[in-house]
Amino acid sequence: MILQIYLIFEGHFLSSSKFFFMQYSQNFRTHDCGSLRIEDVNKKIVLSGWVQRIRKLGGITFVDLRDRFGITQLYFSEDLSKDINTKLAREFVIKVQGEVIERSNKNPNLPTGDIEILVKDYQVLSKSKTPPFTIEDETDGGDELRMKYRYLDLRRKPLQENIILRNKVNFETRNYLNQLGFLDIETPFLIKSTPEGARDFIVPSRMNAGEFYALPQSPQIFKQLLMVSGFDKYYQIVKCFRDEDLRADRQPEFTQIDCELSFVEQEDILNTFEGLIQHLFKKVKNIELPTPFPRLSYEEAMRKYGNDKPDIRFDMAFVTLKAPQGDLNKDYKGIDKTSGANFKVLDDSEFIAGIIVPNAASWSRKQIDTWTKWVKEPQRGMGGMIYVKYQEDGTVRSSIDKFYSEEQLKVWLEMGNAKPGDMMLLLSGKTNEVRKALSALRMEIANELGLRDPEVFAPLWVLDFPLLEYTEEDVDGGGAGRWIAMHHPFTSPKKEHIEWLKDESKFEYIAANAYDIVLNGHEIGGGSIRIHNKEVQQSMFKTLGLSEEESQKQFGFLLDAFEYGVPPHGGIAFGFDRLCALMGGEESIRDFIAFPKNNAGRDVMLKAPSSVDQNQLDELALQINKDKIQNQEK
Repeated sequence: MILQIYLIFEGHFLSSSKFFFMQYSQNFRTHDCGSLRIEDVNKKIVLSGWVQRIRKLGGITFVDLRDRFGITQLYFSEDLSKDINTKLAREFVIKVQGEVIERSNKNPNLPTGDIEILVKDYQVLSKSKTPPFTIEDETDGGDELRMKYRYLDLRRKPLQENIILRNKVNFETRNYLNQLGFLDIETPFLIKSTPEGARDFIVPSRMNAGEFYALPQSPQIFKQLLMVSGFDKYYQIVKCFRDEDLRADRQPEFTQIDCELSFVEQEDILNTFEGLIQHLFKKVKNIELPTPFPRLSYEEAMRKYGNDKPDIRFDMAFVTLKAPQGDLNKDYKGIDKTSGANFKVLDDSEFIAGIIVPNAASWSRKQIDTWTKWVKEPQRGMGGMIYVKYQEDGTVRSSIDKFYSEEQLKVWLEMGNAKPGDMMLLLSGKTNEVRKALSALRMEIANELGLRDPEVFAPLWVLDFPLLEYTEEDVDGGGAGRWIAMHHPFTSPKKEHIEWLKDESKFEYIAANAYDIVLNGHEIGGGSIRIHNKEVQQSMFKTLGLSEEESQKQFGFLLDAFEYGVPPHGGIAFGFDRLCALMGGEESIRDFIAFPKNNAGRDVMLKAPSSVDQNQLDELALQINKDKIQNQEK
């Protein structure tokens, strides 16, 4: 019986009436609103659902009945139609009994469009107020209004399809990992606050006045301790929490596919989880992703695309015309293809690079000026933009003709494999600023040209990240002007670089045993081989500015565990919400989470966060600084 149920479930995922109605009373429905077909004509059925719309045609009334499986048209005869307008309205929940008949005016856009239900009797199960927005695929409700009434918004088909897709991804993830011998192990939510790069959400303890738990930013420490415990393969689809600024693909609480393995090297992890992504796309989207996934080093990704999560669905790789010696690599000899023309703007620039925009030589001056204005906006901060047009007749026109000959400009175009009809757009300035702005320009132009098809998927691995980065800001409360971990403090350096942890002059060149998986310009997962040696871990903490006392206070339990035999181990965590959104053809994660927060981190439906009763604060020995709150509000 268990096998039979599993086969039904596997073969008719979330759409089979057979499986669904093994659990629910036939008093309310014998079928769902998406399952009836022409072969069901003459069947006596019971349906329940929400009234989508009502249409009068003479003395006859048609009602579209909706549940999460679909829509079925109901046919009310003249006798039943007499007072239906006073008894039914949109979003009423009703039960109908009737007979399946063939429709005379068939609807090819509905799976149930060949049939309708001749209603014999109906019952109103629940009335509804007029909804604050239309519950249709395309609605007239704004974001805040729909989030306030999220339970209504979730009745709309696009959102229901998103949540169903999320469920499928969850189900298939578990299938894949379970078959490989991974164990699903839960880890605590109330933990100790530890520095991991973002602010913790803090939970006061009533029984330990003046002390606090933190909600986990990830289960990182626990999954490493599980490896110490001998559980070779761990996974968890788990909630995590970060108190950070929000954007379209970020929420204060989010979900990870969190994994860790023992006795593995980097290649083992890449192969295992490349297989997971292939499995998900095949099972959920019926898409065969090409294998193996492309791989780029961090250095190559920055040189070619200006960021460590490039979208490779299209080309437009950077053409670097000038770069300083030592750029990203201490052995790099530098490049300069622009000097000697007495053009001060480029002569005084540290870094010059461009992109080749296909078929853009025909752009008008107005179009070019629009993009020039765009790169000058504060968030990009460029002083201007240079264009070089490769005309269809083979000649070259540019905004710097009086400084550079046509032959010199053609050299630049040839460096980017430009063809007649293409155009090069150039930015100049400080290296990191130009890379950031040019990367953003590349993506924005690709959007404009329709090169970022949401139904095309291009995954890749980015490898060999720097272990450390220098920050002038206080990013984690540890102070400014210091070295911090690019990933986290448990990431292992490359074996050949471990000794460099003792020499600050080499910190910027230490490569990490770390890897990210990128999909369509978004990081969907990242991980590393971990440090499994106590001395190396202590050395890493020292590099990050932690004294022995501070290391022991923050991570003493981990250092103690490292004295009892630690296997080599590593892992990865996928952003589950983001992966689901990208698989659904969207970039925002909000509509793939049942009850998300808004851009201010608020739940406008529950009105959370909110103040609490003074008695609760007294029990927790907490005082509210009202003056500080008022100043922040101002």
